[in-house]
Amino acid sequence: MSLSSSAWSDIARHVAIHYPDLHREWFSRLKPQRLTNGVLAIQAENVPQIRYLDEHCRRAFSEAAQAAIGRLISVRFEADAPAEDPDQPERLSFECEPQLTLKDDYTFDHFVTGPCNRLAHAASVAVSDSPGTTYNPLFIHGDVGLGKSHLLQAICHQIRGQNARAQLELLYISCETFTNHFLEAVQRGALQQFRYRYRHIDVLVIDDIQFLGEGERSQEEFFHTFNTLYQSQRQIVLSADCCPHDIPALEERLISRFSSGLVALVDKPCLETRIAIVQMKARLRGVDIPHDVAQLIASRVDSNVRELEGALQKIDLLSQTRGESIDVRLASEALGVPIRRQKIGIPEILNAVARHYNIRLSDLQGKRRTKSIVLPRQVCMFLARELTDLSLEEIGGYFGGRDHTTVIHACRLIRSRRQEEPGVALALEQLASMLGADAPA
Repeated sequence: MSLSSSAWSDIARHVAIHYPDLHREWFSRLKPQRLTNGVLAIQAENVPQIRYLDEHCRRAFSEAAQAAIGRLISVRFEADAPAEDPDQPERLSFECEPQLTLKDDYTFDHFVTGPCNRLAHAASVAVSDSPGTTYNPLFIHGDVGLGKSHLLQAICHQIRGQNARAQLELLYISCETFTNHFLEAVQRGALQQFRYRYRHIDVLVIDDIQFLGEGERSQEEFFHTFNTLYQSQRQIVLSADCCPHDIPALEERLISRFSSGLVALVDKPCLETRIAIVQMKARLRGVDIPHDVAQLIASRVDSNVRELEGALQKIDLLSQTRGESIDVRLASEALGVPIRRQKIGIPEILNAVARHYNIRLSDLQGKRRTKSIVLPRQVCMFLARELTDLSLEEIGGYFGGRDHTTVIHACRLIRSRRQEEPGVALALEQLASMLGADAPA
């Protein structure tokens, strides 16, 4: 039986929304063929596309088909290719479609900089402006979802845009692709073609180079490819989830070469950077969010950019489903955050402040008066006064038996500093959000 156009549209939409990292531009040219005995045949354009779909996307399309059709479905990928000429050899995969697809919004204009990534960003811009002469090689490393691929793609966009007339040849691939192409070349006796392809390009950009450590022969081949490009002043840009010295089983000679240029870390973004990232992602999606919603998302998600974007998508979806504008109430519901707790106690305040300022509970309640302890302790007293019904004496009792005048002094001081110091005001808003309460007036 044939598949309806609406069902196929639902499948394509499901894959694009739920598996954005797998999605490729050419997915729009895939065609459903037939649905027989619970197996949906999907037609691709060539063998490299089928190889990618089989290795990475079978689960995604099966899940999408089951959601669209409403019953258990598996998928099979077929090639849309003319009958082969027996006198014409099959093209090698690295001659057909080696490159990763660039995302339109992964540019320098859409990259939010902060203390966590400023060096990596500056180096990427410098490499884009002058390939092969500045920071060669450039090695960018950091945990998953922090923006390494964004920077690599921004470099590709910038070089292609600036050097359109010069016609610099740029190759952007994953380490897995390089390894697969090399193994295919070995199996088919095509090492000469493989080496010509990889050693005569102007800019080589490889993502997830840490996987190179899994194969000795691949390391040997990449070592010579690296040397050829480097000695001819061709630009090399690499990314990994760790620095060169920490890549398992990587040969010392490759560690030395990867470290010979600039090694730049992309670290976890701080709160202010996360807020700016949420606001940037919202603008790119055409979503209007208030500052306090961006702050709520950033305070709840501190792991990586992808999870920030996922939280924004949840809020946007709930807003569209209900036809309501986005505010803190709707965002809190979408993220499963309680809007207001029925009762807030001092133990909760103490725990929140200790986590926020990264200090011990015993320090907050002890006698120490160092600068790093005094401010958090005064914030605790202020929040206790504003968010609980306890008396001044009861509040003082939680802080080493201090009297009510100490609590009054702390509240006055924090209220004054909140007006004069944006950092204190921001901390109070964040803590109130963590406690599920409105910021103190």
